[in-house]
Amino acid sequence: MMRLMRFTDADFEEHFRRIEQRAEEMPPGIEETVSAILADVRARGDEALQEYTLRFDRLDLNTFGMELTPAKIDAARAQVSKPDLAALELAAQRIGAYHRRQKQETWICTDEDDIQLGQLVRPLDRVGIYVPGGTAAYPSSVLMNAIPARVAGVKEVIMVVPMPDGKVNPHVLAAAHLAGVTRIFPLGGAQAVGALAYGTKSVPRVDKITGPGNIYVATAKKMVFGQVDIDMIAGPSEILIINDGSGNPEHLAADLLSQAEHDVLASSVLVTTDERMALEVQAAVERQLRELSRHEIARASIDNYGAIIVAQEIEQAAELCNRIATEHLELAVDNPYELLPLIRHAGAIFMGHNTPETLGDYVAGPNHTLPTGGSARFFSPLSLDDFVKKTSLIYCSKAGLRRLGGVAVQIAKMEGLEAHARAVSLRLQDSDV
Repeated sequence: MMRLMRFTDADFEEHFRRIEQRAEEMPPGIEETVSAILADVRARGDEALQEYTLRFDRLDLNTFGMELTPAKIDAARAQVSKPDLAALELAAQRIGAYHRRQKQETWICTDEDDIQLGQLVRPLDRVGIYVPGGTAAYPSSVLMNAIPARVAGVKEVIMVVPMPDGKVNPHVLAAAHLAGVTRIFPLGGAQAVGALAYGTKSVPRVDKITGPGNIYVATAKKMVFGQVDIDMIAGPSEILIINDGSGNPEHLAADLLSQAEHDVLASSVLVTTDERMALEVQAAVERQLRELSRHEIARASIDNYGAIIVAQEIEQAAELCNRIATEHLELAVDNPYELLPLIRHAGAIFMGHNTPETLGDYVAGPNHTLPTGGSARFFSPLSLDDFVKKTSLIYCSKAGLRRLGGVAVQIAKMEGLEAHARAVSLRLQDSDV
C-alpha cells in the first residue's frame, strides 16, 4: 500500500530523501549514447536522421517523407470527431487568452532630459517544439508549447513528433493546426533534438527548443544548450497535496494517481493534518489503482515514490512544500487563500477542492510545462518570456555624456581597462561635447 509516514518517524528523512532524489542518478551509458547521436546528426544530417528513425521507430523516411505534407495533415485532422475538436478549440482559446496577458511591450524611459534608456522586446525568429509520440499522444503539449510562441510573435514554429511505424495521431495534428505550427517532421529522440539544434538539409535550425521527452530527449536538450536555448531540463512528474482534513478522500486519491500513471519515477505525496483522512486516502488509492489501464506504471510509482504524510500542523505541511519545490501543488483545504502566503516554491498551485491538477494540464489556461525536481526554487513555468528576447536601449546626448562620462572613465581605470577609458575621455576632450 501507499506508504504512511509521520514527521516524527525516526526514518522519515531517509524515506523522504529517496523521493526527493529519485531522478538524480542517470542510468549508465545515456550521456555517451546521446552524445554520439548528436555528433552523428551534426555530421551527416538527413542521412543520420533516416537511419535512426528506421532503427528506433521502424519508419522509412525515404518512402514516408522527411516532412508531413499538407495533404497528410489534412487527412489526419479529418479523422478528429467534432466533440474532440471542440475540446481542443476551447483549450486553445483559453491558453491563448492567458498567455496574451503576459505580453510585454518595448519601452523607452524619458525621465532624464539628456539620457534615454529602454528595452526592445522582439520575438525569436524560429522555435522547435518536441512532442512525445509512440505509446501515448499529447495534443495538450502541442497547444502549451506552440500557442505561447505564436502569441509572442514567433514566425516559424517547427514541430518534431515521433511516429512509430508511420502511425499519425490525428489529435496531435489537429492541435498543431489550431496552435499555428508551421512545419511538422516525423522525428523523435535525441536525433530530433540534434536536427533542431544544428539544422539539416530538410530540418531548419531553430533558436530555441521546448517540450517534454524521455531521458534521451532531456539529455540531448541539456547537451545542445548554448548552441540553442531550451526551456528547462524536465524530470519525472510530481504532485504534492496539502490537506487540512476537509474534502473527499476519493478525490484526493484520484489526484495522486493522476500523476502516478505518467511514469514509474513520478512522485505523488499527500501531506494532511488529519490521521483519519490519511487512512481513507490510502485505502482509496488502492481501490482506484486496480481500475487504471496503466495500473502497472501507477503501481510502481506509488510503491516506490508515493507517500501519505501526517503533519502536526498545516504550517509544517507548507514548509515541506517549500523544501521540495514541487511541480504541482494542490491546496486541498477549506481556505486556500489563507494558506497561500506560506507557499514560496511551486510550479503551479491549484486552489481548493474543486481545482484538480488535471484542469491545469488541459484547459485552465496557464502553461502545463512546469519546473520539476525542486527547480521551482529558481525556474518558472513556460511562458511568453521564453519566446522573446530583450535588448537594452541606451541613448546619450552631449550633455548626458558630460554628466556620466567622468564616472565611466573613473571605473574603467579602476579595472585597468585603458581603451575603455579612452573611448569616453576622447569624446569629453572634444570641444563639441
